[in-house]
Amino acid sequence: MAEVLVYVDHVDGAVRKPTLELLTLARRIGEPVAVALGAGAGDTVPALAEHGAVRVLTADAPEFADYLVVPKVDAVQAAYDAVSPAAVLFPSSAEGKEVAARLAVRTGSGLITDAIDVEAGEGGPVATQSVFAAAFTTRSRVSRGVPVITVKPNSAPVEPAPAAGAVEALSVTFGEKSTGTKVVSRTPRTSTGRPELTEAAIVVSGGRGVNGAENFAIIEALADSLGAAVGASRAAVDAGWYPHASQVGQTGKSVSPQLYIASGISGAIQHRAGMQTSKTIVAVNKDAEAPIFDLVDYGVVGDLFEVVPQLTEEIKTRKG
Repeated sequence: MAEVLVYVDHVDGAVRKPTLELLTLARRIGEPVAVALGAGAGDTVPALAEHGAVRVLTADAPEFADYLVVPKVDAVQAAYDAVSPAAVLFPSSAEGKEVAARLAVRTGSGLITDAIDVEAGEGGPVATQSVFAAAFTTRSRVSRGVPVITVKPNSAPVEPAPAAGAVEALSVTFGEKSTGTKVVSRTPRTSTGRPELTEAAIVVSGGRGVNGAENFAIIEALADSLGAAVGASRAAVDAGWYPHASQVGQTGKSVSPQLYIASGISGAIQHRAGMQTSKTIVAVNKDAEAPIFDLVDYGVVGDLFEVVPQLTEEIKTRKG
C-alpha cells in the first residue's frame, strides 16, 4: 500500500488533536508515515503509533527553533524524497499552510488548502472543500505531482488504530535560504484555560448584540460550562470588546466545531464564511429576521441577556 506523509503538529512532544485527525484521513488513502520535527519529536511516537503511524521520521536541530519555517520545509522535503509518498497531509494552521505551499512549489505539485474531507479516488486522493464563503462544496483532486493537502481541524474523528510506529532518524541538509529569517524573541501567550479556538469541539461566540466588553463575561460563562472556546464577530472585535485573536470570520479564524453557538450575531457573510461548516449551529438573537437564522439547526428568538444565563445555569444543573 502507498505511504502518506503526515506533518506532525506538536508542542514539546505533545501531539495536537488535528494531527491525530490527519492520521485517520491518511489511513483512508494509504499507510501513514509521520514526520515529527523539533524539540520533543521523539516523545510524539507513542501517540502517533497508537493512531496509525506505521513509521515516524524524527529530526531535531537548532534551526527548527531559531529560524522561521524554511528549515522545516527542508526537513519535509527530505522526508518526501525518502518516502515517495502518494500524498502529503498538513493541518490547516498558519505554519502548516506555509510549509505545505513551499513544499508544493519545490516539488511541482498541486496544492489544496482547507479541505474538510479526504478520501481515496480514481486518479488519486479526492479532497472536499467548502468554498466561496461556504456557499458551495467542491470535490477536487490534484492533476500534477503528488497531492499536498491541508485539512481544517475537526474535519475527521480521532480513531485509535495501533500500528508499528517504527522510529527512523531523518537526515536533513539545510539550504542556504533556511537561515534567512531569524527568531529573535518569543513572548508566551497568557493561557485562558480554554481550548484553542480553531481546534475546539464547541465554540461560543458573541457579536454586536453583546453590547460591550464587560458583557462578554456572559459568553465566557456559557463557554466555560461547556468546556468551549470563546469566539467573537468582527463587529465585536473592531469595537475593542474582545481580542482580535478570537475573531471568527473571513478575515479572522475559520472554525468547524461539532457545536457552534452564536449569541448576538446577525450572520453577515463575513462571519458565516468562518463558521458555516460547523456540524451543529445554534443562534440566539432578538431579531427574528437576522440572516443567521437561515443556516442554523436551532434558533432562539430572544434577548441573549435573558437566554444565555438561563442556558448556562441549565447546563450546570444537568452536569450536577
